[in-house]
Amino acid sequence: MYKCRLTYDEWKCIIAKDRIGRQVDLPQMKGYLGLLTINQVSQKQIWKHKEKDVIVCNNNYHWLSIMPENDFYCMTVMMDDNYEMQVCYIDMIDTQGYDSDGVPYFYDLYLDLVIYPDGDVIVDDLDELQEAFEKNVISREQYECALKTADGLKKGLLHDIEKFKEFIQALLEVLVV
Repeated sequence: MYKCRLTYDEWKCIIAKDRIGRQVDLPQMKGYLGLLTINQVSQKQIWKHKEKDVIVCNNNYHWLSIMPENDFYCMTVMMDDNYEMQVCYIDMIDTQGYDSDGVPYFYDLYLDLVIYPDGDVIVDDLDELQEAFEKNVISREQYECALKTADGLKKGLLHDIEKFKEFIQALLEVLVV
């Protein structure tokens, strides 16, 4: 497992960014909400989906971070300059916390879900989760937690893409007024 900080420093293409975030206790969610505004990139990042280009990182794009307290996932909603969702990337996680500088972090449990605006949900890195379990990098409990969390998200929050988008919009409005 590796530690991920919600500063997104691993995205080397991001040259300049601003980040805001805070703990929230809302009807929709209790936990951390953050917003990264990407001011400048060295090169836009493009993913493919159904033979189409999906820009996930570019000048003036925004990434909404959603990390519920006492849950086992962290969501990054990648949005364009008009705050329109381009893709949502959900990491299944083990533990979470805050570093001494106040930046939230989580330990990644390999398994991811990728959600597109048309409602497609792609399970990603299941092979990495399986390999980590087989090599005793993670325990059976961690392995099962990742699978259970992903399954719960698919059957719950991600089941209806329009309701999911409303959920994202409601949380975004907490940070962008």
